[in-house]
Amino acid sequence: MLRKIRQILAILFFALITLLFLDFTGTIHAWFGWMAKIQFLPAVLALNVGVILFLVVLTLLFGRVYCSVICPMGVFQDAVSWMSGLRKKKKYRFSYSSEKRILRYAVLALFIIALVAGVGSFVALLAPYSSYGRMANNLFAPLYGWGNNLLAYFAERADSYAFYETSVWLKSLPTFLVALVTFIVVAVLAWKNGRTYCNTICPVGTVLGFLSRYSLFRISIDAGKCTSCSLCSRKCKAACIDYKNHNVDYSRCVSCMDCIGTCKHDAISYRPAWKKRATEAPADGQQAAVKETSASRRSFLTATAGLASASLLKAQEKKVDGGLAVIEEKKIPARAAAIVPPGAWSSRHFLQHCTACQLCVSVCPNEVLRPSGDLMKLMQPEMSYERGYCRPECTKCSEVCPAGAIRPISLAEKSSIQIGHAVWIKDNCIPLTDGVECGNCARHCPTGAIQMVPSEEGDPESLKIPVINTERCIGCGACENLCPSRPFSAIYVEGHLEHRML
Repeated sequence: MLRKIRQILAILFFALITLLFLDFTGTIHAWFGWMAKIQFLPAVLALNVGVILFLVVLTLLFGRVYCSVICPMGVFQDAVSWMSGLRKKKKYRFSYSSEKRILRYAVLALFIIALVAGVGSFVALLAPYSSYGRMANNLFAPLYGWGNNLLAYFAERADSYAFYETSVWLKSLPTFLVALVTFIVVAVLAWKNGRTYCNTICPVGTVLGFLSRYSLFRISIDAGKCTSCSLCSRKCKAACIDYKNHNVDYSRCVSCMDCIGTCKHDAISYRPAWKKRATEAPADGQQAAVKETSASRRSFLTATAGLASASLLKAQEKKVDGGLAVIEEKKIPARAAAIVPPGAWSSRHFLQHCTACQLCVSVCPNEVLRPSGDLMKLMQPEMSYERGYCRPECTKCSEVCPAGAIRPISLAEKSSIQIGHAVWIKDNCIPLTDGVECGNCARHCPTGAIQMVPSEEGDPESLKIPVINTERCIGCGACENLCPSRPFSAIYVEGHLEHRML
């Protein structure tokens, strides 16, 4: 029964968290957006004390159920391992192995150092929730989008509007490749050895593993009933059951309950820790259970304090002007400073808190957010306006960010936060290059920061060119996106390192 309950909850969490990255309508986020905010590392970075205490207490009570139920990367490994078992037709294919403690704590130490030093790219590579988010956004979302577009194709021909077409495009080649490599590495490890990633590389698993050594409820082996058949050990995907000594490494046990259903002699149970000595007294001629080895409390406190301190090709027809000429795609201008979303408040704050899970990228309805290619902030989202602009009425990214990198803002605040300012490039401006009237930038500026003035002083009848009031400009990118100049806009947005309220 415990195993069935755990499996049902794990499937629900996994499916709904995956849909958070796939759903472009916002429906799933309205109901289940909280699932992203109860992930361990995002909660630590957001200083969400309530969630952190909940996860700590949950682990101290029941062991690493977070890893087997709530964490999508953990459930993904279980799914791959299960499929591997079906293919190999072997129920019992694992074996006990000793803990790789030095490797686990070395990775955790490097992770903490990178977190404190602000090396976001390294943190993003190791964070389990973020790694799965990138896989979902870069690998699963395109398949979901193409499937939706296929349904929209047939629905349109049936005069139905049940589905509508959405664009599928490659947001960042480096991020796509990182997501692909992560998928392959984790899948291969899970296919061959189950929970290897969780118990050797994952820093969250290491921290929760330390806590689970002191969990109130845990898997226990009754040495009097055990016949040393090894079925439990060969079924354990965490490789943490030493059947010879009737011992369980609780730092690696994820409380999946598989071993309980496997034991044919009712020797394994999930019970309070204080009952262990009374029920697990070794029988004559058998070895006593090996005492648990516990790390010092100082190392745990240090670790916890450190954590706290389309799609490669576009699947649609080319855009054309009136059905006659192909419209040339815009190119990204060279910005001196990257543009980070309203609610980030500063580039530094964003760099220190963002785990590059890319949930904000997946929900952005205007296709403004995309992963950065900069090595120091690799895969962290930044804004660019080739496909759309940051509309004043949209606050999606601030609503879904689980790590506090983009703080929640109201619509009124969104229209008043200056994230950058527009810069005019004279040599690209159509009135000067082609000798025709334009004014697109001024017409679409939501703050009225752009005015059109005569290009020739003293001649009010001359072609008009834009003049920018940088004090009123909020950096939304409407002017850059809607400028007809190709391949580079005649006006672009330069990011601000510190945002300010107008």
